[in-house]
Amino acid sequence: MKAITFEQFGPSDVLNLTEVANPELRPDDLLVRTRAAGVNRADLTLRRGGYGRPDFGDSSIMGLEIAGDVIAIGSHVTGFNIGDRVMGIVGGGAYAEQARIDYRMAMPIPESMDYIHAAAITEVFVTAHEALIHLGKLNADETVLIHAGAGGVGGAAVQLASATGATVITTAKGSAHDLVRRMGADYAIDYEHEDFAEVINKLTDNRGVDLILDFIGAPYFERNVNALNFGGRLVQIGIMGGVENAKIPLERVLYRHLQILGTVMKSRSQDVKHAMSQRFKQRWLAHFGEAGLNPIIDSVFPLKDACAAHQRMEDGLNVGKIILTM
Repeated sequence: MKAITFEQFGPSDVLNLTEVANPELRPDDLLVRTRAAGVNRADLTLRRGGYGRPDFGDSSIMGLEIAGDVIAIGSHVTGFNIGDRVMGIVGGGAYAEQARIDYRMAMPIPESMDYIHAAAITEVFVTAHEALIHLGKLNADETVLIHAGAGGVGGAAVQLASATGATVITTAKGSAHDLVRRMGADYAIDYEHEDFAEVINKLTDNRGVDLILDFIGAPYFERNVNALNFGGRLVQIGIMGGVENAKIPLERVLYRHLQILGTVMKSRSQDVKHAMSQRFKQRWLAHFGEAGLNPIIDSVFPLKDACAAHQRMEDGLNVGKIILTM
């Protein structure tokens, strides 16, 4: 089969389309003819050597989410048949014409949805659900601040928070404000020209928000804590801005009874990942389709152009998900 491989860590042009062996089917696996695969920042980090190894432990081929058709079933699998359209998160191996997926991580593609949109759902929406609902305990009568609302996970979080009934505030470039409002944001803050903490104070009469979802890290940390209401929660799911010199206003944490939580899917055990996928599936899968939740697609590239897809993300040009098609 054809797959994207690389022989050394480096820039996007280390990626090549090559012939490799088909994945071996294990008892708990579905073997899937991949129709589309999502591109994620973790793929860029892997390619550059940020994880210190050339794979995620399950495959030497990169890529974390797939959509396609079941072509073989392991001996322990229940609930799936050959020919089923499925989507889900894999432990590597998505950038290929075939991929294997633990059946407990797979879910059916909604009937009205194509493969491209299906490949854009699981990584970002499962992560967003875990941060917002499972850890963040967001309720309909609360206000949430979601940073990077035009990004993959951020955009998914905006949609889920809006569907929950919460008041949604998000940060995004001014050019993306129409998009985040269409996704369900009640207020959009231009992080390039506005201090989000000052805007939050004005919008909430200095009370602060009940929940913050942050991908940035140290540059936002102190302002995030200061922007939380009594009993507020900060869920940290990224450190794109780095970790150095993060200041913690401890008095604010103590006297406002704040909670600070962190989560990264990649480092979770397989059992926890199964539970995360099942929680998302049970709560939200039926809401996807033409009249419900929908992932935002930025661009689509054929598998052979994975280099260009990576470069687009690396240059910060994408608004929504970048997809590879086979």
